[in-house]
Amino acid sequence: MLAKVAPDTLNAVAADSDILTRMPVSDRIRYRLIEAGQRYHANDNIAAHIREGELGELREEVQARLREVLHALVIDTENDHNTADTARRVAKMFVSEVFRGRYEPAPDATAFPNVSQLNELMIVGPITVRSACSHHLCPILGKLWVGVLPNAGSDLIGLSKYARLAEWVMSRPQIQEEAVVMLADELEQRIRPDGLALVMQASHFCMHWRGVKDDGALMRNSVMRGAFLKDATLRREFLSLLERDSR
Repeated sequence: MLAKVAPDTLNAVAADSDILTRMPVSDRIRYRLIEAGQRYHANDNIAAHIREGELGELREEVQARLREVLHALVIDTENDHNTADTARRVAKMFVSEVFRGRYEPAPDATAFPNVSQLNELMIVGPITVRSACSHHLCPILGKLWVGVLPNAGSDLIGLSKYARLAEWVMSRPQIQEEAVVMLADELEQRIRPDGLALVMQASHFCMHWRGVKDDGALMRNSVMRGAFLKDATLRREFLSLLERDSR
């Protein structure tokens, strides 16, 4: 892998720029990430290092590698009509659908000033969220609630933008605990409220489908920022309204 031979590869590319164009597209993107000192964990967005046309190349490379996985699983994709096109379908699903939050820039979420100087609690949700466990690539399906306490200097965004930003962050392989923090960081940066609260409740198919196979288990976690962290009364109001909503 390029990350393990990065010094030699960086030197070679510096001496001969054509080497980069001959690399598989995944190595080209990885090279740019390493050169920029950019982390590329499963839940990181790497869109800034992907050039025009390379997502199509990446789908083709993933498709080829998935054929090798199916071959290693001793599946006769040449004669089995059910799996003949599976590699292409899964590659498209990974790159363009369920993991697209890694490969596409953040959606537009135009903010507008708080002209009316709103400073009361508002709650958005439940927002349906879909993600995938980075440990087993199994689905995570659930609901998300967002509480915002704006101030006169806060920016406001449209209700649909909460759902779009949530989808962008959640459409990556990750763990729920980190996903909620990442979304909170995005919202806090855009809105700059006095308080921000997120609660996510989800079912994890890595627990339902495999392992202990417990169909009923749910995970709920929260992130509290600013006034929600400091003001117990505000926090109770938010959580009590959620309890009514989730009944």
